[in-house]
Amino acid sequence: MFNRTASQIDRRILSLEKHLKSENPVLLQVVQSFRDLDRVAYRMGLLERNESFATQVPWWPMISVLGTFSSGKSTFINSYVGQKIQRTGNQAVDDKFTVICYSREEKVRTLPGLALDADPRFPFYQVSREIEKVSQGEGQRIDSYLQLKTCPTEILRGKILIDSPGFDADAQRTSTLRITKHMMDLSDLVLVFFDARHPESGAMKDTLDHLVRNTISRADANKFLFVLNQIDCTAHDDNLEDVVAAWQRALAQYGLTAGRFYQIFNQDAARSFPSEEVRERFTAKCRDDMEEIAGRMHRVEVERAYRIIGALEHTTRIIGTEIIPRLKDMLSRWRKRVLIQEFVLFSIVLLIAGWQQHTHTWPLWTWISKGLWMSGPWWQSLLADMGALSAVTAVLLIHYVLRRTNADRIQADIAKQVPQADIQELLTKGFVYNTRAMHSVFSATPAGWGRSANRRLQKVLKETDHYVQNLNDQFANPSGKDNVPNPKIVLEVD
Repeated sequence: MFNRTASQIDRRILSLEKHLKSENPVLLQVVQSFRDLDRVAYRMGLLERNESFATQVPWWPMISVLGTFSSGKSTFINSYVGQKIQRTGNQAVDDKFTVICYSREEKVRTLPGLALDADPRFPFYQVSREIEKVSQGEGQRIDSYLQLKTCPTEILRGKILIDSPGFDADAQRTSTLRITKHMMDLSDLVLVFFDARHPESGAMKDTLDHLVRNTISRADANKFLFVLNQIDCTAHDDNLEDVVAAWQRALAQYGLTAGRFYQIFNQDAARSFPSEEVRERFTAKCRDDMEEIAGRMHRVEVERAYRIIGALEHTTRIIGTEIIPRLKDMLSRWRKRVLIQEFVLFSIVLLIAGWQQHTHTWPLWTWISKGLWMSGPWWQSLLADMGALSAVTAVLLIHYVLRRTNADRIQADIAKQVPQADIQELLTKGFVYNTRAMHSVFSATPAGWGRSANRRLQKVLKETDHYVQNLNDQFANPSGKDNVPNPKIVLEVD
């Protein structure tokens, strides 16, 4: 089993390296650093042998499109790819997450959710397990949540575009929100669409709550673009500024006070304008904002490279500055509790035994004093050996019960003390690994941790700085010198 799971993860990483060899040599080197980080994690019990930090990062550039139904998400996507790949309408017409990617085939194909759940190249690999955690039985219905569409449009080459169902259009809210959070975490760019026709709609409350409140405190908040769509509906009243101001006030209630709305509309389906001057003003605004959005979408490949390197650095620093200190503290508390409880318990047992033997009330002493051992020294020796073996067994049993009981109590406090989900998971795995039956309670250092592991972490951190510098060399030249980049490190940008 060990060799099989190890070979499975090795095959996945080899497949990734084969893909990156021609697509992005910088990231190919990053995979090697992930391998080094995995080695440390395996020895410390932070990863199972069928896991890798490299496979927890989406390596394809991802753009997510979120919002309520009728906010124009599908129309925008059709316009972007130049084909009618998504159904459109004023009602909820698509109730699944749709992953759209490039294909050489001439026609658009629609594949079931299993195509995404079982393919490690996609960001929804084994997402059915995550769905099962929040909605029992729903993980088996992955086709009800996901679908894959392929399109022969060059603008999609090297990218993944994800269209989400409207928040107020899906009855399976818990699972939908779980997938949405997964998308937001993995995406390089997130477009959040609002409908200018309904600035005060009660249906917007859910969207604002899940797509804004949880966004402003993120370290990567700049990847969220808020798009006010269908602004042509404000043309006759000529109150676009009022509508934008209303949305800004709505978002301010959720803490978003910076940034601005991109204001767009579908020019092919636009309403009539009261005058040519108004039409030109709205069209110019839409054109400028669409160019900015398209520019951000075009840059996701570059941002993807920085994101992956950032994920490598983040995980490495978490292990060195969060996991190791916390794990040492937890093991120290565990060790003290076990040893103190054992000392108290065995002291009480010895005191009782000593008192009973002194007063001749100890059962074994009574047995001997009554002359029940009349069979001779052979039986006496056997019974003595059995008594010693029973005593040792009892001592070991008590020891392991105390180990497990105290470990469970400390482990239960992890979620309360550590709010970050990624740190929780690593810390729990590491603590369980270090409190297993064969690990000595007297060990003060976490298993697998030492100078060698520390040196490996520092090596990975230095490599991340090197990778960022190599990326920067492709786009910036502060010194003004004609430096020639390393030919082996070239970031290709369409």
